Amino acid sequence: MTKIDPIYVGKEAIAHLLNYVAAHGLNRFCIVADENTFPALGGRVETALKGTGYDVTSVVLEGHHIHTDEHECMQVFIRAPLGPCTFIAVGSGTITDITRFVSHRTGRAFIGMPTAPSVDGFTSIGAPIILAGVKTTILCQAPLAVFADLETLANAPQALIGAGFGDMIGKITSLADWKMGSLLWDEPYDAAIAARSQAAIDSVIHNADSIGQRSEEGVRALMDALIESGLCMLDFGTSRPASGAEHHASHYWEMKRLKEGRETQFHGAQVGYALTLVAAQYARIRAITRADLMNRLEAAALPDRAAEVENIRGGYGAMVDDIVKEHRPFLDLTEAGFDQLKHKIVDHWDDIQAIAARVPAPEVIAAALDKAGAPTTWQSLGLDADEVQPGFQYGHYLRNRFTVLKLSRVLGVPLG
Repeated sequence: MTKIDPIYVGKEAIAHLLNYVAAHGLNRFCIVADENTFPALGGRVETALKGTGYDVTSVVLEGHHIHTDEHECMQVFIRAPLGPCTFIAVGSGTITDITRFVSHRTGRAFIGMPTAPSVDGFTSIGAPIILAGVKTTILCQAPLAVFADLETLANAPQALIGAGFGDMIGKITSLADWKMGSLLWDEPYDAAIAARSQAAIDSVIHNADSIGQRSEEGVRALMDALIESGLCMLDFGTSRPASGAEHHASHYWEMKRLKEGRETQFHGAQVGYALTLVAAQYARIRAITRADLMNRLEAAALPDRAAEVENIRGGYGAMVDDIVKEHRPFLDLTEAGFDQLKHKIVDHWDDIQAIAARVPAPEVIAAALDKAGAPTTWQSLGLDADEVQPGFQYGHYLRNRFTVLKLSRVLGVPLG
């Protein structure tokens, strides 16, 4: 198990950084930031390190909205110094993931210094990178340590704080999908990690009002929960504890916008809105009686592989081959395998109903998002009305994971 030590959230983050690098004999650094995060914190980090006599290079990525893609990663590859150094990611999720990827691929370590409580990836090993238009999570490395300046976090734009809240409570259906996947798709599952994630979710919901008010107490609670979620992914080894149908929809919306040359929204903001739609899908599953279930399964037929591939092509265009590769375990299901899946659904129906019952109603989730200042409608995310449904129609193809959307397809339950 990878250990991140220390993880600090408080008002003396830079002082703790200086103590850490001195204690570990680190003396050459590459700060990675952007035009927003460098003035917010990166400049002070640079000044503090140079003032102590360290060799520091700062790579400040330019542009209004930085994406975790090949272009930005290459910018850091080119501008980072040659030879040994320790990277310092000063930013939110995008900067952290770019730094995680580049540091890993160059055989160097990195330290995280978050500037907004916007995502749960600060302490994880996965870097969601957009490669040839497809958002792919690449296993890289965790940071050596994390030093989060509480005042900087609390002064982050409300949109970023709301995005962090949305990303965190999105774990409600991530956990539900994960448990269901373990029952129906034999996905590895860890009850202790699921319990830790649930406790983090409960904490941010309890503090929704103070998070919306951007109080230091609320922001600390949100940051602590996001860090814990990242540690859950780190300990489990993949993003499965923190990513289900709600995340897949957000990934699809982002990929579609990038393909069309449109501005993207914050990932967590989209996740929070998608959560309300996935929760509605769980409500539809709860309404199915066992008698109705048997009728639905009797009518269910193995999806035609060629038709599925064409459906993927309709959603992803030239990216079809990459998506088909990821989705192959479902596409290659045989009649026998499909019958086995249907039998598992029957055998675990009571468990599935119990899982669905633990997902709050969409309006309850929307109320919590509203308290925290997070978007609750497709209009507030800048989506078009006809963009919402494709997030679920095509998003579930992105990962080899069983979610409520795949169950809905088997049972013939409309997606919304």
